[in-house]
Amino acid sequence: MPVMEDRLENKTRMDATNVESPPDEKNRSLIKISDFDFFYGDKQALFDINMDIAEKEVTAFIGPSGCGKSTLLRCINRMNDLIEIARIGRGDVRVNGVDIYDPRVDATVLRKRVGMVFQKSNPFPKSIYENVVYGLRIQGISKKSVLDDAVEKCLKGAALWEEVSDRLDTSGLSLSGGQQQRLCIARALAVEPDILLMDEPCSALDPVATAKVEELIHSLKNDYTIVIVTHNMQQAARVSDRTAFFYMGKLIEMNATDQMFMSPNNEQTEAYISGRFG
Repeated sequence: MPVMEDRLENKTRMDATNVESPPDEKNRSLIKISDFDFFYGDKQALFDINMDIAEKEVTAFIGPSGCGKSTLLRCINRMNDLIEIARIGRGDVRVNGVDIYDPRVDATVLRKRVGMVFQKSNPFPKSIYENVVYGLRIQGISKKSVLDDAVEKCLKGAALWEEVSDRLDTSGLSLSGGQQQRLCIARALAVEPDILLMDEPCSALDPVATAKVEELIHSLKNDYTIVIVTHNMQQAARVSDRTAFFYMGKLIEMNATDQMFMSPNNEQTEAYISGRFG
């Protein structure tokens, strides 16, 4: 699967040198979805999806339950490959120019580049330290100094370091719900992805923990491209740069978040945002 790794690694190397992108390359499309249909068995779940997701922005997917937003999110890192009856009808999904459904693309390598944070926090029954370094150990990294640096960097990146730095050997399951979700974010960051997918990351959290995760999303977009599925329209308005509204498997409208919530172009979007249905 060299084609994907080479292109994505080249991007990472350029980022590492802090090279300024030319003006016409800023906010460039990192994810491009074209004419995309998706099925579970005979049931079509997504219809003719076309969208561009910009680099280092937060894009929110909104819409009523069952509208296809989580299905599309999972298509971006091929998590739906794990469902036996799932299949693509037509179209493609490109990440940094690479068709991720090309047979030459290794889904495992793809998922290193496209991390996932799930609706329910899912820390492993291991220490906080081992939760963070799990992906690195899978890659064969065992040098303690490297792992130590990664733990500190990723827990700081997840705004959790100050809360747990003195108890890294305690179980990740001992943390509060909000802390567990941020631990899962730290674990996702450890393998240095380019993209973070978040599927309802705050749905099980209280308002205080939700606020901390939202603050974290704001800070992470400086370094990562983030796509978040949320039922909470206020959350979408707070955290995202662009919002996409889905209904019955179709992308109805996608626009800058301010524009979408203040003056949507589509009547169906306006009806959903105003609470008249959904």
